[in-house]
Amino acid sequence: MINIFNKDCLGLENIKKESVDCLITDPPYGINYQGNDWDKSLPPQQIWQDCLTVLKPGSFGLVFSSVRLMHRLMVNLEDTGFIIKDVLFWANLNGMPKNRNVGINIDKELGYKSKVIGEYKYVQGYKKNGSENYFAKNKQIFEPSSDIGKKYNGAGNGIKPSYEPIILVQKPLEKGLNVAQNVIKYGVGVLNLEDTRIPYAKDDTKVGHNPHPKGRVCANIIRSDSTNDGYDKFFLVSKVRQSKDSFNYHPTLKPVNLMNHLVKLISFEEQTILDPFMGSGSTGISTIENKRKFIGFELDKGYFNIAEKRINDYLMKSK
Repeated sequence: MINIFNKDCLGLENIKKESVDCLITDPPYGINYQGNDWDKSLPPQQIWQDCLTVLKPGSFGLVFSSVRLMHRLMVNLEDTGFIIKDVLFWANLNGMPKNRNVGINIDKELGYKSKVIGEYKYVQGYKKNGSENYFAKNKQIFEPSSDIGKKYNGAGNGIKPSYEPIILVQKPLEKGLNVAQNVIKYGVGVLNLEDTRIPYAKDDTKVGHNPHPKGRVCANIIRSDSTNDGYDKFFLVSKVRQSKDSFNYHPTLKPVNLMNHLVKLISFEEQTILDPFMGSGSTGISTIENKRKFIGFELDKGYFNIAEKRINDYLMKSK
């Protein structure tokens, strides 16, 4: 069952109280990402109240956020009634520092003309030769001319971002029920650790007193690059780059492999996943791939059309 709606998620119309098994969503971060109007502020707290209402007691949720405003979102979720269980970190090495060369800015303040020492090709967007809104242009490289500018050449006001936080929340169990009783009554209240274990690498020595044949329990770190630390303890998923979906221009596209891991972590087959900020539909595709049901909302007509096409294309391929 796949139900997607091109409408505001506030109110979560036509969804029955305590009928949804889990929540996975990538809401606006409130950081004005790439100047998009939809990202100027965090979602209203009412949507989290709506989610709490339609989720079954004990249901888990995963909510993407930004490092800068994660604390605000966590407070909103907690004030609504969710329990903060953990924060997963999707670690990657290809984040873009939000910086300017302060040495060049100092030249400008002092009235100096900075020296041009070269140029580079700046590519705007996720993929080369992708959608119409992706482009490349030549930009000049400057070097400070003033003495103080030279002193602070290359200085900035931020470091390279290398992870995205994903807040793990849970709706409280029904009052008076323990975990086992809640699972018996509602089918939720636990994480699906068996289906998200990290497989042993080839020729890897099984560690621990009682090693599990399927691998290690997944950690709260998800990596985009492997490391040579003897054995890999973290789920590995790369960021989205070149893609065959040239029509998909969504600026915060999440890889389906990442969503597969998250979907399997907080749900079981045939359960229903809610995404009130569906975007381009990666979570919807993942629910199909992992035999779950999906309810998605997306207000932006362009992004909704992308999600609808991606989901329908995947459904056709799955037949």
